[in-house]
Amino acid sequence: MRSKINRRNFLRGSGAAIALPSLASMNFKAFGSSKSKQTSPAKRAIFISMGFGVTQETWYPDQAQKGADYKLPAGLKPLAKHKSDFTVVQGCRHEHHYGPHNGSTNWLTGANRYAIPGQNMANSISLDQVIAQQLGHATRFASLPLTSSDVKSGGHGPGLSLSWDEKGKPIGGTKDPLQLFHKLFSADDTPLEQRQEAIRHNQSVLDTVLMDAKRVQRGLSKDDQDKLDEYFTGIRDIETQLRKDEDWLTVPKVQAPISEPKSGLQGKAEIEMMYKLMNAALQTDSTRAITYRLPVGSLLKSLDIGMNPHTLSHYAPGVRMEASQKRDQANTALLAGLIDQLKRTKEANGSSLFDNTTVVFGGGTRSIHYIDNVPTIITGRGSNLKLGQNLVLPEHTPLCNVWLTLLQGMGIKAASHGDSTGVIKELQA
Repeated sequence: MRSKINRRNFLRGSGAAIALPSLASMNFKAFGSSKSKQTSPAKRAIFISMGFGVTQETWYPDQAQKGADYKLPAGLKPLAKHKSDFTVVQGCRHEHHYGPHNGSTNWLTGANRYAIPGQNMANSISLDQVIAQQLGHATRFASLPLTSSDVKSGGHGPGLSLSWDEKGKPIGGTKDPLQLFHKLFSADDTPLEQRQEAIRHNQSVLDTVLMDAKRVQRGLSKDDQDKLDEYFTGIRDIETQLRKDEDWLTVPKVQAPISEPKSGLQGKAEIEMMYKLMNAALQTDSTRAITYRLPVGSLLKSLDIGMNPHTLSHYAPGVRMEASQKRDQANTALLAGLIDQLKRTKEANGSSLFDNTTVVFGGGTRSIHYIDNVPTIITGRGSNLKLGQNLVLPEHTPLCNVWLTLLQGMGIKAASHGDSTGVIKELQA
C-alpha cells in the first residue's frame, strides 16, 4: 500500500517549493555595508506600458535613419542625454491582438487569443512571470506587478496589471505608491506566533478544499476536468505563496532607502513616486521583475489635458494632436528620470543598477487603431542588448522575438515565448 504523500513534501519533491532565501543576509550587506563581497549583482527587468499608443508622426525616428546616426524625434527629445543608452525597436507586432484599445492585454504574452476553441479570449504567461519563475526564488517578492486606479478607463483592456500567470489568468497589481511603500518596507506588527498560526490555518483550509475537490474528480466531462485542473493549479499557486511567506516570516524587511510618500498622489506625481519605489525595490533586492501599467487618464489630468485617453488616441492635427504630443513628452521625460536613478544607484561591486537592469517602455498599440509597429524602447544593460540605435526590423516581426532575445540575454533558459520565431541577432550586443 502506498503511503500518503505529505503535501509540503510533494511540493519539495516536484521542485515547486521555494527554499529559504540564501540572499537574505547578503541583501542587508549589499545595502548596508560597502564591505560586501558580492561580486555578481542579480539581473533585473522592468516593463512599463503607456497604453493607447503614441503620436506616430512625432514619436518614431525616421526609418531611413537606421543605426546610431539618427535624429531624435520631438517625442523622444527628453531622452536626448541618454541617446547612447537606449534603443528604439521598430517593425514589431502581435499577430493575434486583443483589439486596438486593449494594447496591454497580451503585450508581454504574445498569446493567440483563439488558442482555446469556444473562447474569444485566451492568454498565456507574461514575460515578467517567466523571469520570476527563474529569478524570484531568492527575493521576498517573486515579482512586483504595479498598476493604477484608472487602468480600466477608456477601454484600457481587462486585467489589473500587465502580468498573467502560467494559465493566462490576470494577476492583480499594487496601485497606490503609499501602499507599495508599506508592502516593501513596513514591518508587520502582528506577533510572530499569530502570523505563523494564520499561515497554518490557511494551509489547513487548502488541504480540506483539495480533498473535497478530489472527491468530485471522477466521472467529469473533459471540459469540467479542464476546469478542475485549472482549479488545482490555483491551489498549487496559493500553496507556493504560503510556503514563500513561511520562509520569509522571520526575515525582517530592509530599511527603506527613501522617505514614505504622501497619500493621494495621481498623474505625473504618482508616476514619479512609483519610479522611485521601483528603483528602491531593486536597490534592496526585494524583487527582480517589475511591471507597471501607467495611469494614462490621471496623467492627462495632471498635464491639464481635458480629454480622456480614448479620445486622445483618435487625435487629428490641431488641439488633440498637440495634447497627444504633450503626453508623449511627459512620458519620456519621466522615463529619463527613471534612467537617471538607475544610473546613480550603485551596486556592492561598484556597478550601477542600470548596468544590471533591463527596462522596456512601450505598449501594444501604435496609434489610433493601429497595432503594427508598436512603440518599443529598450534601455539598461541587464540583458546584454545593443543600445543606442534605431533598429528597424521587417514589418510584422513578432514582438515576442524581442522578448525571447531579452530572456536569453538575461541568462534565462527559454527556447520560445508566445508567438516568437527566434532571437533578433541585430539586437544582441
